[in-house]
Amino acid sequence: MTAFEKVKTTLLQHQYTWLITGVAGFIGSNLLEALLKLNQKVVGLDNFSTGFERNLETVLSLVSSSQQSNFTFLKGDIRDMEACKKALEGVDFVLHEAALGSVPRSIKTPELTDAVNVLGFVNMLKASVDEGVKRFVYASSSSVYGDSKTLPKVEANIGHQLSPYAVSKYTNELYAGVFAKSYGLETIGLRYFNVFGPRQDPNGAYAAVMPLWFKAFLKGERPCIYGDGGTSRDFCFVQNVVQANILSAMTQNEEAVNQVYNVAVSDRTTLNELFYLIRDTLGVENIEPDYRPFRAGDIRHSLADISKAKAFLGFEPQYTVKEGLILAKQYYQDLVY
Repeated sequence: MTAFEKVKTTLLQHQYTWLITGVAGFIGSNLLEALLKLNQKVVGLDNFSTGFERNLETVLSLVSSSQQSNFTFLKGDIRDMEACKKALEGVDFVLHEAALGSVPRSIKTPELTDAVNVLGFVNMLKASVDEGVKRFVYASSSSVYGDSKTLPKVEANIGHQLSPYAVSKYTNELYAGVFAKSYGLETIGLRYFNVFGPRQDPNGAYAAVMPLWFKAFLKGERPCIYGDGGTSRDFCFVQNVVQANILSAMTQNEEAVNQVYNVAVSDRTTLNELFYLIRDTLGVENIEPDYRPFRAGDIRHSLADISKAKAFLGFEPQYTVKEGLILAKQYYQDLVY
């Protein structure tokens, strides 16, 4: 039995109260689905700036009526301390996903990225201390590695951040460390590497590459590749991220707490390779890439060393890129058509 299977068995026997910030978003709604199916009580906080009510409706349609009754939704903004405190009443574990993502957006509006990702984060930390939560698990990002040329990426070795978004996520890690030392709050940060899967939005100016490409292929359009296609990423299916979050909240390993971990598959895929993987998964032909200039702030190569998460948390990614694409395909087909 894997560490995750053991934790799921424990959760089915013991009910806790969880807060998911950004619950209506891509990762947040997948966390919600997993926890409700484990019969946990969940409070969700979101202001719908990047999340969608349809994501919540979809999740609730996938669980039983008794599991639906375990969910409480609060509309609110993490920049509002009172909203944070209200959401945290009686909460055992926090899974903090609320943030403004996207490197290009952060370059265009750095002040907004800072307000949400830094001020909002500190609000959540302080409110968690005040309400006495057991543990605070938060989303960091592989973007904190910046211009580091070292591959694979190891948690202890980072470079200079290349965007306001990356700075905001690294600032989160610094604040989490300070709150652990100053207030005794147990924190665990998860550096996500290019997460993809169902409920990732393909629309909007700052959509991620995976949903954008699915949408383009399904509409018979040419997906855009910035650069020469040699740029590589460690693409990680969202269920691997769900596992890492739940393991982090529930770990009994004292050495695992107040740390940051890479969350990925530890397998590098170039954008050219990804293009043909998606094309083959969808079974479409005669569509070629639309190559455009490199974008400012983009990292050239990214590959994670996940040995730390394996050793401390028992993390074992269950899904490869290919397997994740197959599972994501139906969602995008239904969404586009």
